[in-house]
Amino acid sequence: MRYLLAFVLLFSSLLADVNASNVKVENVTLDPVYMLPVEKFPKFQAKIELSDGRTILFCCPKAMFDFYFRPFNYPEYRVKEERDFKALYVRDYLSGKWIDAKKALYVFGSKLQGPKGDDLIPVRNKDALNVFMLKYGGTKVLTFPEVRQRGMGLIKYLDMP
Repeated sequence: MRYLLAFVLLFSSLLADVNASNVKVENVTLDPVYMLPVEKFPKFQAKIELSDGRTILFCCPKAMFDFYFRPFNYPEYRVKEERDFKALYVRDYLSGKWIDAKKALYVFGSKLQGPKGDDLIPVRNKDALNVFMLKYGGTKVLTFPEVRQRGMGLIKYLDMP
């Protein structure tokens, strides 16, 4: 019984330490959607900068879009409306450089798998897209407005087993 009580006290103290930034476990930043270590997937990383100055890191674009479409599922970040998002960034898969998520092209149905399976692989422009398609293939290319139009349905489809 004492062990159970000690476990409950330890667990509740850990929960009390969680604040409105990415969860850190032993200097590892966890994606708030999939709870995967962000550092483990550098080619797939995405991030959202909030208007209040905080930055949220994600293991992949799919997780970033999940958060973007459903911020109410993550109340600790206090995102209430579109203007709470200052900027969205994804890594261009080929160069590894941060690019504006709203200007990226997203490849759907390529040979690549993200940290959680099918994902939207970002590239910076049409030249990069041509190189990417030759190497990894893809069935469809979407712009940010097209991803936004398809909304959470697209993200749920990508998450299907």
